[in-house]
Amino acid sequence: MTDALKVPPDMLIERITEIFKKDERIKVPDWTRYLKAGVHREKKWETTDWFYRRLASTLRKISVYGPIGVSRLSSEYGGRVDAGSKRYHPGNGSRFIIRHTIKTLEELGYVKTEKRGRSLTPQGTSLVEKTSKELMKSISEKTPALQKYL
Repeated sequence: MTDALKVPPDMLIERITEIFKKDERIKVPDWTRYLKAGVHREKKWETTDWFYRRLASTLRKISVYGPIGVSRLSSEYGGRVDAGSKRYHPGNGSRFIIRHTIKTLEELGYVKTEKRGRSLTPQGTSLVEKTSKELMKSISEKTPALQKYL
C-alpha cells in the first residue's frame, strides 16, 4: 500500500494542489493577498496559488503526523526570525492561516476534530492514498526498480 511517506512530498503536494484548484467548493478569501506566512517572514507571498498549496501541505502534514493541533502545525510552518544584530531565534507560522485551512479542510470533509487534535477522515485518507498511488505509478514507470512499492 502506498501512503504519503513513500512518495516525494513536493510532488504529492503539487498533485493535491492541482486537485484543489479544480474543486469548485474551495473559495479563496480576499484577505489572502495581504497576509504573510508568519513573524519569520518579511514580505507577503509572491505566488498567487499559495492558499491551495497550503491546503495540500496541511492535508499531508495531518496525514503524516496526525492527530496534530494548531500549535504544533504552527511550529512546523515556522522559521528563523531575523532580528537585526541579535541572534536568530525560532518563530512560529501564522496560526490564523492554519486555523482557516483546517476549517476549510473540515468543510470539505477531509479532516475531523478529535480530542487530541485534527486527523483525517476516511475521505481525506482516500484522497491522500489514491493520489500517492497514482504518483508512485507515474514515478515507477520511469524507474522500474520502484515497482515493488506499488
